[in-house]
Amino acid sequence: MPSNDNRIDARDWSLLCVLSILWGGSFFFNGAALRELPPLTLVFLRVALGAAILLPVLRMQGLGLPKSIMGWTPFVAIGLLNNVIPFSLIVIGQTFVPSGLASILNAATPLFTVIVMAVAGEEALQMRRVAGVVLGIVGVIVLRGWGIETRPGQGLGILLCLGGALSYGFAALAARRLLKDSPPLGTATFQLIASTVMMAIIAGAVEQPWLLPMPSLTTWLAVLGLAGLSTALAYIVFFQILRRSGASNVMLVTLLIPVTAILLGWLVLDEPISMREIAGAIVIGSALLVIDGRALTLLRRVA
Repeated sequence: MPSNDNRIDARDWSLLCVLSILWGGSFFFNGAALRELPPLTLVFLRVALGAAILLPVLRMQGLGLPKSIMGWTPFVAIGLLNNVIPFSLIVIGQTFVPSGLASILNAATPLFTVIVMAVAGEEALQMRRVAGVVLGIVGVIVLRGWGIETRPGQGLGILLCLGGALSYGFAALAARRLLKDSPPLGTATFQLIASTVMMAIIAGAVEQPWLLPMPSLTTWLAVLGLAGLSTALAYIVFFQILRRSGASNVMLVTLLIPVTAILLGWLVLDEPISMREIAGAIVIGSALLVIDGRALTLLRRVA
């Protein structure tokens, strides 16, 4: 279980960086797949294929499925708050706002999580952490640029993306209370199975995906990347960090996502990095140091 001081060790900082790469790709994959697939159908394919990828791994590890309704109840709750609601809201939101703006709005997740956990009495509301998260959001805006364009439905898209970020905050609270003893692989698989059932009902009722034309190969590759990398693998890493460092800390990944996206573009695609992006990354790095707290403690000792 996480320590009481809400600090993150070197291993979990490394895992947060890995998770930021995996989840950062979801905005790109969503943008590519939404050209041919309606949003709820895309979410259904994401969770269904993610569950299908993890099930053989679960069996190889000798982990069985829950055997009762009570055993499934926590994973239904987590699936609803961590997958069904936020995935649907964010993907629908991305039909109204560009991916860059969606990622900025998603960076509000740790702020919502800190507030939700404090109101629920799970974690103390430390002003240092609140200030650090707000500073981090400012850094994301500087790094990515605000990206506001006048387009129909943009206000609704912003609200939907913020609703998804808030749902992640409640998911962190539910995971903290309901999944204390569940192994990360089991948690990731079971919540995706529960989400698949829920999304099959929702997408089937609203979009009737069986009537849609067959998507192109490019779309299928985007869906597979979304399911395999940004869902199946990402959730194993996510629940590992959650067990070790706590709910508020794991949600800091949304501040790192824009930074890793910029660095990957520079390393892999040879994209230039502007001074604005460097400044934004410095602000985000400073925010993470404030949130962690150890650097401030060291400065006080030196002073």
